[in-house]
Amino acid sequence: MLRRLSVYPIAYNWTRTVKIEKIVDENPRVKTFYFRDKFCLKARPGQFLMIWIPGVDEIPLSISGVYSDGLVSVTVAKVGEATKAMHGLKRNNLIGVRGPFGNFFEISGKKVLLIGGGTGMAPLAFLAEKLAENSCETTFIIGAKTAEELLLLERVKRALSGQKSKIIVFTEDGSFGLKGMATDPLNNLLREEKYDVIYACGPESMIRKAFLAAEEAGIPFQASLERIMRCGIGICGSCMLGKYRVCRDGPVFDSQRLREVMDELGKYKRNFNGKKVSL
Repeated sequence: MLRRLSVYPIAYNWTRTVKIEKIVDENPRVKTFYFRDKFCLKARPGQFLMIWIPGVDEIPLSISGVYSDGLVSVTVAKVGEATKAMHGLKRNNLIGVRGPFGNFFEISGKKVLLIGGGTGMAPLAFLAEKLAENSCETTFIIGAKTAEELLLLERVKRALSGQKSKIIVFTEDGSFGLKGMATDPLNNLLREEKYDVIYACGPESMIRKAFLAAEEAGIPFQASLERIMRCGIGICGSCMLGKYRVCRDGPVFDSQRLREVMDELGKYKRNFNGKKVSL
């Protein structure tokens, strides 16, 4: 069972104003924002922040890195009004930060498999760095629609460069790496190799397929899930998934909890009115 730090929602649930120290363009629709906040320095891969864009909205974002120079980062895809406004910010602009919230990926065993796609790469790149610190043998499957949309590949390469590791890249159009979906090699790979744990983050349809493959192979699985979040601390209920509140009970779900939400996983989400809608 995944542990969670129950003190976080109480201790860090107030908005601090921080200055954007650096912005990096990752691809045409994704940017990484760096800032300093002492409460985030103890954050673990998989945890998230509530980021306030002044005058616009507050949104949940996975922490994509904590660095030795005291910086913390979030990686943001431009998908709506709030993220569009955030992409318009510049260095030295101010944002608000609450958190870190939620549980985190548990590092377990020494031979692990990661599978990520889209902005799901943000917490997994952070996790890859921690796995390298623990000298884990890591296989990382990365998926994207096109070469242009690949995210954080160079960072993952740097993190795993000194380790026994393998990086497999898939693009749907074949413009980089292998042509296909990130889940395509899973069944064969899991028949050939024995992993202690599989970690996943990305589109929920991908997570569902990866989890079913892990179940068939009998391998423990951890996935970071995304839902609409308004409060970040389990009060509003906007992030319900089955009986769970993703902000409070997740965002990382292990095999046991994923089994309990299979009726919804990869099939439904909730809209801003709390109504179930098909993915």
